[in-house]
Amino acid sequence: MALAIVIAGPTGSGKSELALSAAEWVNGEIVNCDSVQIYRYLDIGTAKTPVEERHGIPHHLIDILDPDQVFTAGDYQRAGRGVMRAIAGRGRVPIVAGGTGFYLRALLEGIFEGPPRDEELRARLTSRSPEFLHKLLRRLDAVAADRIHANDTQKVIRALEVCFLARAPITSLHGQNQLPIEGFRILKIILNPPREALAERLNARVVRMFETGLLEETKGILARGFSKNSKALESIGYRECLQHLDGAISLNEAVSLTQAATRQYAKRQRTWFRREGGAVWLEAFGNEEQTFETTKRLIENAEIL
Repeated sequence: MALAIVIAGPTGSGKSELALSAAEWVNGEIVNCDSVQIYRYLDIGTAKTPVEERHGIPHHLIDILDPDQVFTAGDYQRAGRGVMRAIAGRGRVPIVAGGTGFYLRALLEGIFEGPPRDEELRARLTSRSPEFLHKLLRRLDAVAADRIHANDTQKVIRALEVCFLARAPITSLHGQNQLPIEGFRILKIILNPPREALAERLNARVVRMFETGLLEETKGILARGFSKNSKALESIGYRECLQHLDGAISLNEAVSLTQAATRQYAKRQRTWFRREGGAVWLEAFGNEEQTFETTKRLIENAEIL
């Protein structure tokens, strides 16, 4: 079976740096596993590695959609598996890197996709407030409500849609018709740097994002004709910029809110990845020398198996 490497962890933990190094060691290609980096034009707020810093290493499933397009975990599963097989078919190693745990689980373990979209039902649900929708989900599926943030309207609506159409909680249906990926032996590495150090890094990164043009990037996306209600602009940083542009908050408040939301997101990611089985946890950032050395040894051992 072909080797595939997964590098996951909370935002800001150094996944991209480690993935680039690993790709150089094993003649690999990187498969993005970040649900926002799939969108074009969202560069600063998603901390995309600039093209000139990718060392010529191919990156897949990045910049593939416009900001108003929807891309489900099922879509990611199909596209990601296809890309991984194509990379292995070229005799190279796929390196899946990112922090969207639901995408990763769909890719490796399969996903229950549920009934097809019902646009009429979605329209009715969309007309209600996020608070109402999340409370409704909690009544119908408390487990799903605990896992899905109230501000993630798309996921809340999809969970409600499945509850109504399948007449069962979405979490009771998970596991049905799921097919794990075949043909690969997976080396799964999860970065878990110290919390306080990560929080400091995230706070500083948010400041740099605003200083290097996050607000201007958001304006540019709107200037291209995309609605402020586009799915991509619900992401952390962009939604705060939109609030500022609408006059609801000051620029300083936008920065502070983005910092808080980013830290909270990192906490949710840690919680999610604790449920990942078969992973090697590295209690460090991805760009530290010790992390490089440990990862090299793990890869060498995986290649021998």
